[in-house]
Amino acid sequence: MGRGRAKAKQTKVARELKYFSPNTDLSALERELHGSSYTEPERASDDGDGEDEYDDYGKWASGQR
Repeated sequence: MGRGRAKAKQTKVARELKYFSPNTDLSALERELHGSSYTEPERASDDGDGEDEYDDYGKWASGQR
């Protein structure tokens, strides 16, 4: 008992989501999809010291200390 009000609310929300159609800015979508200003993400820079942050663990695990 008592589920009627909750179910009615869920039905109302589901119906709103199903039939809701927001205004879509197609020109903005086209610019985003065909944009010529694509830049490749920058790679993480290494410190240049040649050591990995997990080198000590590798040495410990292999028995080399």
